[in-house]
Amino acid sequence: MKKTIVHTDDAPAAVGPYSQAVKIGKLVYTAGQIPLDPATGQMMEGDIQAQTDRVLQNLQAVLKEAGSSLKNVVKTTVFLQDMGDFKAMNEVYGRYFDKKPPARSAVQVAALPLGAQVEIEAVALIKKKK
Repeated sequence: MKKTIVHTDDAPAAVGPYSQAVKIGKLVYTAGQIPLDPATGQMMEGDIQAQTDRVLQNLQAVLKEAGSSLKNVVKTTVFLQDMGDFKAMNEVYGRYFDKKPPARSAVQVAALPLGAQVEIEAVALIKKKK
């Protein structure tokens, strides 16, 4: 199987030596998305809900470029700087994954890149050719 690198200007550019996502076969594996504004490359200000919303918008853009969507996500991993933010993050997350949500893991970490409060990565099925 051929490995294809995914890149879109509608999501933040990678802040290191990695790809926004990689497609292989009928799956796409995304890098973790943090709440960077794709237009400015700057960290979004705001609480955990605002940051989660931005993260999921970024994830949505990467998946779209890969020929997938949030509907086709089979697994996510949520990284939180503070597990005390889980309930507030989950409220926003549930708006994006309201029907047939994917499997998910959520973990607290010591720190996230650029001081983010939340980072989310996903694995999704590719449903259309890109």
